[in-house]
Amino acid sequence: MAFDIDMIKKVYAQYDERINAARQIVNKPLTLSEKILYAHLWDGNATEAYERGKSYVDFAPDRVAMQDATAQMALLQFMQAGRAKAAVPSTVHCDHLIQARDGAEQDLTRAKQESSEVFNFLSSVSNKYGIGFWKPGAGIIHQVVLENYAFPGGMMIGTDSHTVNAGGLGMVAIGVGGADACDVMAGLPWELKFPKLIGVKLTGKLSGWAAPKDVILKVAGILTVKGGTGAIVEYFGEGAESLSCTGKGTICNMGAEIGATTSTFGYDESMERYLRATDRADVADAANAIKQHLTADAEVYANPEQYFDQLIEINLSELEPSLNGPFTPDLYTPISRMREEAGKNGWPTKVEWGLIGSCTNSSYEDLSRAASIARQAIDKGLVTKAEFGINPGSEQVRFTADRDGLLKNFEDLNATIFTNACGPCIGMWDRAGADKQEKNTIVHSFNRNFAKRADGNPNTYAFVTSPEMVAAIAISGDLGFNPLTDTLTNKDGEQVKLDPPTGDELPTKGFAVDDPGYQAPAEDGSNVVVEVSPTSDRLQLLEPFAPWEGTDLKGLKLLIKAKGKCTTDHISMAGPWLKYRGHLDNISNNMLIGAVNYFNEKTDNVKNQLTGEYGAVPATQRDYKAQGIGSIVVGDENYGEGSSREHAAMEPRHLGVRAVLVKSFARIHETNLKKQGMLGLTFDNKEDYDKIQENDTIDIIGLTEFAPNKPLTLVLHHEDGTSEEILANHTYNQQQIEWFKAGGALNIIRAGQA
Repeated sequence: MAFDIDMIKKVYAQYDERINAARQIVNKPLTLSEKILYAHLWDGNATEAYERGKSYVDFAPDRVAMQDATAQMALLQFMQAGRAKAAVPSTVHCDHLIQARDGAEQDLTRAKQESSEVFNFLSSVSNKYGIGFWKPGAGIIHQVVLENYAFPGGMMIGTDSHTVNAGGLGMVAIGVGGADACDVMAGLPWELKFPKLIGVKLTGKLSGWAAPKDVILKVAGILTVKGGTGAIVEYFGEGAESLSCTGKGTICNMGAEIGATTSTFGYDESMERYLRATDRADVADAANAIKQHLTADAEVYANPEQYFDQLIEINLSELEPSLNGPFTPDLYTPISRMREEAGKNGWPTKVEWGLIGSCTNSSYEDLSRAASIARQAIDKGLVTKAEFGINPGSEQVRFTADRDGLLKNFEDLNATIFTNACGPCIGMWDRAGADKQEKNTIVHSFNRNFAKRADGNPNTYAFVTSPEMVAAIAISGDLGFNPLTDTLTNKDGEQVKLDPPTGDELPTKGFAVDDPGYQAPAEDGSNVVVEVSPTSDRLQLLEPFAPWEGTDLKGLKLLIKAKGKCTTDHISMAGPWLKYRGHLDNISNNMLIGAVNYFNEKTDNVKNQLTGEYGAVPATQRDYKAQGIGSIVVGDENYGEGSSREHAAMEPRHLGVRAVLVKSFARIHETNLKKQGMLGLTFDNKEDYDKIQENDTIDIIGLTEFAPNKPLTLVLHHEDGTSEEILANHTYNQQQIEWFKAGGALNIIRAGQA
């Protein structure tokens, strides 16, 4: 039986009335995305039609999910909110703090020792506040959510950008920062700008080497890393219905890499099959009773150009296997062109590692299809040229795959079976030799491939592809190898060709597991004591941020003018820094150390305007803070793309940065800045970016009349004594302006409990 079945039935019981109310107000057929959004309005039945991309709307999500790295800060904030119990079903998943190195058994044992303080903290907080806790080794958050919690037509938020994986089961699932999660767990409405809608019509059917991963790789190539910003991507058509549920999850998952708010599919037979296979027949039965509401109205899909803001059409029958990368997840190359493109761009073609897993491609189906390629390599006498690493998605997937012999196929190729955790995908990979920073190539089925992402080596060229293609390319050791046309030489000197992958959508013998790794919370957590040592290196209780002083901000020093791509990885790196996610002051020592300084093309090297010397970004900012001087960070396009990493907003706030001024923001990061009481501004004229000089002192004028849709004025005081004014825009509504004035949204929640 499903978790929280009563909650799911309650959501479904409201659907008919709420959809009918929305249809009357909107006065046109509804997309699936609109149905789910209007069915989850905080105020109940719709009373107005919201404007896409403009209207700020309060929603009531059904549940919250947090991974262990982000959960620390989310729960540290929740502890200050004055609530006795989480207001909605919520879970914590320990998957990020497990470093991949030697293999599952050794790595998990080491992680439990090294991070015991954090795991114990998360376990006790979960126990106290009625939150479900998934232990280290239980699995990757998004796979566990898909297997246990996601349900068609639901709305959830999660403190990880790949929460959108749950769209594979027809949810609107949105990645957020910990402050947003805190709001929802505190029983408050959750605010979102009503999204625009991108429709993706899928025709035909996948066959041969083409996989669901190729769909999102193609979409990323079309839309780029910011093409989905502020939009929900809704997939539909005969091609969509032909995909498995976990295949749909793969597509939704990597939608985070196009900046999309979320992605989703309408309820169909593949979802029903998956629900029943994962012991949730009661959810399938409940969904079947209202299935007309769990997909778009027929008129929408018949004439999609009339109902979506943008329409893309992809024929699955013509889709070619592809690889995206290096260094960005939207650089799309079909396998037939890879050898040519690699030669043209100087990409190393010798492949050192093939990595299969992560939240996007670690299902039973993924492992099954990739294992069929591994089996072929053994049977056809091929000698694998690259190393293999496998991260199963959950203990249930791992146990079942092991029972069915899938893992043995990889082990026979000397693969390392890592823990059911994120590992290399998020930089938690202790890769031998990475410290030498040699130029090399890896292929993986993950979702991100920014520089330094997997192993910390800026010269690792990482390419994203399907698990099946990872297996084939790793066996060949050649980035340009095309299994559709090319042959390989086996140990007997024979030319052999790999057959297309085969596999099972779901295990024929059903899923099995001894211990899934779940810990239910106490019925009454009032007596549970959560202790945090004041001398801890890993955990630190939060102090409220100071409220706005009520004046314009003058005399701000330029901390850094970041050049080019500046993701949340650049602003607050993961990898070895993950261990400090619960200690704001310690992790602030990584603030912007990956950002490229426009003025000298270096990282972690900026001018201290007080001393004239160059030094590390965090140290420079700490010097400004010690002198009571605020600062400003300037950035380029799509600033803060990538992870939902809340620390990328909290660290500048903690160290005394007052504003972030950029050409454009990624959605989650802009929201996170607002939640923490920061000023997130954009150039009215993007060319004004060029006016920012290294020794500038900057005033922000107009804050005493801070209002929605009213630009602020920035005065740039240059070293030569001249000054000039530029305009800066913002997207703050009145509520968000109050967050700024109070010093952060949490301060308002806290004040309400006083």
